[in-house]
Amino acid sequence: MTAFDSQRHIVHLDLDAFFVSVECLRNPKFKGIPLLVGGSSDRGVVASASYEARRFGIHSAMPMKIARRLCPHAVIIGGDYESYSHYSHLVTEIIASKVPVYEKSSIDEFYVDMTGMDKFFGCSKYTTDLKKYIFKESGLTISYALASNKLLGKVGTNEVKPDGQIEIPFGTEKNYLAPLTVEKMPGIGAKTGMLLRDMGVETIRILSEIPVLLLQNLLGKGGTELWKRANGIDETPVIPYSEQKSISTENTFQTDTIDVHFLEAELVRMVEKTGFELRNQHRLTGCITLKLRYSNFDTVTKQCILSYTNNDAVLIDKAKSLFTKLYDKRLLVRLLGIRFSHLVTGAYQISLFDDTVETIQLYQAIDHIKRRFGSGLLMRAMGVPKPKQPKKEAACI
Repeated sequence: MTAFDSQRHIVHLDLDAFFVSVECLRNPKFKGIPLLVGGSSDRGVVASASYEARRFGIHSAMPMKIARRLCPHAVIIGGDYESYSHYSHLVTEIIASKVPVYEKSSIDEFYVDMTGMDKFFGCSKYTTDLKKYIFKESGLTISYALASNKLLGKVGTNEVKPDGQIEIPFGTEKNYLAPLTVEKMPGIGAKTGMLLRDMGVETIRILSEIPVLLLQNLLGKGGTELWKRANGIDETPVIPYSEQKSISTENTFQTDTIDVHFLEAELVRMVEKTGFELRNQHRLTGCITLKLRYSNFDTVTKQCILSYTNNDAVLIDKAKSLFTKLYDKRLLVRLLGIRFSHLVTGAYQISLFDDTVETIQLYQAIDHIKRRFGSGLLMRAMGVPKPKQPKKEAACI
């Protein structure tokens, strides 16, 4: 195998300001103005901002109160996740029909492995044609970077957005990254970025020159990976995309029960467990189904459609409502199950509910603890079954 044959050709595609772009397609009057999608109250959060709004320093996950202060004349809308899901599926179908291997990393981002296609079509020309075709079929602009790995693709796309494209030639990875600030490296958050800057490390060039052992001592195992990335090394494969249909869990009780308090507590526990799984997979659900099996083995289900979410509070409320409607026989229950379907890719911080910043931070902190110490460590009080009260002894006279 020659050096040429061993080269990978990886494309990162990213739809430009996706939520905003969809809103502009639905209502052309939004084009060219500062537009914010997200919670409308002062305590709400920005889910997406147009590039006109970003010029004022606004970004996603920013408290809406601050965004209003930065750009008082911005237009704020609640958004429609069903429309975003529709366009995401449309673009996914277009990409799937045109490329050999692709990975859908989020609702609006894709990686494509074009290795080998350079011999037949020319990867650069093929990707340019794909970009034009996506715009023609969907009306949405998309930016891309063609490089030797996923890391360079991600960084390159971020540098040329919106409606941009770039090819980073094989062998120039380190030179391309060198002048960029450390915050532009995927995986470096605010805390690590501040730590590096306190050390005088402002650019990726300086980061790449730090001995790997020093980074290991500073950041643990993550130090090795950070050193590789700073030097343009990333061997992460493009994982072929497959759509998961649903996430579910159910529990068959050791003893059939008619205890409503126990059943409701178990339902809350199951929703919390499955909701955590949704967030770990960066998924949102648009349909919830409740399943009951009685002691006589009769099985009944009931479902409802809801706005896409992975918010435990919303899911618990919907699940309890379904339970109230479904459990009307007052028979002993043998099995309880919950299923989330109509899944789309998305993260809690871009939820379109009118959440407060404090609420989002609370959920993120809870999930962090669960990931570190186990998902069963924290749960709502309502998810803990009430202890049975001991029977009172009859008084002897």
